[in-house]
Amino acid sequence: MMLAFGGSSVDGFAYTDVVDLAHRSPGWLDGLVSAWSTYGLGLFALLMVIGWWQARRTAAAAAVRALAVPVIVVLAYGVDAALKLVVREERPCQSLHVSTLEACPAPGDWSFPSNHAAIAFAAAVALYSVSRRLGAVAAVAACAACAMAASRVWVGVHYPHDVAAGAAVGALVALLAVAALRRPADRLVRQVTATRLRALLVAS
Repeated sequence: MMLAFGGSSVDGFAYTDVVDLAHRSPGWLDGLVSAWSTYGLGLFALLMVIGWWQARRTAAAAAVRALAVPVIVVLAYGVDAALKLVVREERPCQSLHVSTLEACPAPGDWSFPSNHAAIAFAAAVALYSVSRRLGAVAAVAACAACAMAASRVWVGVHYPHDVAAGAAVGALVALLAVAALRRPADRLVRQVTATRLRALLVAS
């Protein structure tokens, strides 16, 4: 039997305060937060498409960076998932035995760090790096990322430190990946614009 780390000693009090607040809140608010927690990541996929479409009209290099955003998000998810297996922190709804808005994940579905937060913040940081002209897209992504992190605590499946760590992992992976992509991006622009794939990088 695997031993799991219990995170309640870190900020269990804050977690229970948020869960109690969720129970006292109007049903429409809980429904809205639950829906966002479950389906909100779809917005980031839409923002990636919008970011790529706008980047094509800005510069080919920006379009390359935009196309790299989904890859960066997958990379951040992989790093986050690996950390989960190392830390093996029990979900707070298992450790503290509280009633939550969202069904408590099964034992072995570890809590630290939050995958949702890692994905959201990786997408937000990567989108911000695409081009300063995509400020509106990046701003929406950043607000959505913060809302996603908060929603995971509200529905009861993560401690606050889980989402904070997930956000840090996603942001750090994105920053490192964007920095590593700077030089290869210029080479990819030259190679791709000479082929039939030019339309992916440059608006007609």
